[in-house]
Amino acid sequence: MLIRYKKNYEKIAMGLLSFMPTEKDLKALQQTMKEYEQNDQWKLFLWKEEDDIIGIIGIAIVSETQLEVQHISVNPSHRQQGIGKQMIKALQSLHPNMTLKPNAYVAPFFEKCNAFEDEQ
Repeated sequence: MLIRYKKNYEKIAMGLLSFMPTEKDLKALQQTMKEYEQNDQWKLFLWKEEDDIIGIIGIAIVSETQLEVQHISVNPSHRQQGIGKQMIKALQSLHPNMTLKPNAYVAPFFEKCNAFEDEQ
């Protein structure tokens, strides 16, 4: 289930974001979190299953019709289970009239998801 980020989830969110190659540096990670908290165009969502938060997806509102996925990360012990793909689908359901585009860092994951859909 996709839920909106709240300040009391900050440590969990930082932990999940730190799995992304662009967020390994603590200062960069703190700056990213600050941007999500202060910029109205940036939205952060967490993926919750039962009582555990196991994934995170961050978007930027580019225009009235386009969202850019900036971050997507799943706890390593829950990977290869389709959670990233579920987060993308849930985000599309939340914003049905908007196009979801990946940034350069998450584009390879998006391509992988499309490859999975081609197999089914």
